[in-house]
Amino acid sequence: MRQIVLDTETTGLSAEAGDRIIEIGCVELFNRKLTGRTFHYYLNPERESHEDALKVHGISNEFLLDKPKFFEIFEEFLEFVRGAELIIHNASFDVGFIDKELSSCGALPLQNHVLKIVDTLAMAKEIYPGKRNSLDALCDRLGVNNSARTLHGALLDAELLADVYVFLTRGQNALMMEDSQTHDASGNSLKIDLSVFPLSIVMPEAEELLAHEQVLVDIDKASNGKTMWRNIAV
Repeated sequence: MRQIVLDTETTGLSAEAGDRIIEIGCVELFNRKLTGRTFHYYLNPERESHEDALKVHGISNEFLLDKPKFFEIFEEFLEFVRGAELIIHNASFDVGFIDKELSSCGALPLQNHVLKIVDTLAMAKEIYPGKRNSLDALCDRLGVNNSARTLHGALLDAELLADVYVFLTRGQNALMMEDSQTHDASGNSLKIDLSVFPLSIVMPEAEELLAHEQVLVDIDKASNGKTMWRNIAV
């Protein structure tokens, strides 16, 4: 499957209020591995960035003056993402800005050009309810090296998010492995019937049961009582 991990930097927080994209960065994954193909532009937004936004991305207004405008690169951008699954952290923010820019170019919204859009923020909230799920927090939690991220940058953040996404979804691949396999001397695949091996049952200690109960209490609290564990008959 072809996937594109995307990030943007903007002049501010509101596309509806006239804020614009100043940087767009994409990296390509194929079968969950980076291909080395990227799409990256700094853009002239034809307006100045808000002071708070400058503190986040550090991209000066002067630096952007000679950069292309979005309408000059939008066809190349659409060609790069066309037909792919898009992976975006807090997708509604980036998609809102991109759709606003595409509309000004007379183009259809982003979802009309791609297979689907995956929001890794929503995914992380499902996996880690009640926890901080910013990109930095996820990098720390999952062991992704983000030491180069002193300021936000679209291409760097897309590369980091690609690693985060692979870690977030690696369990899905493991669940798809229905049969354990090995190979004989000729390289032929051999299936092993695991049912013939006796499995020992290790009962939890009292301290482990207490710790488990505390985890369930924390999850119940974070999800406002929406967990299912206590309703499942053992």
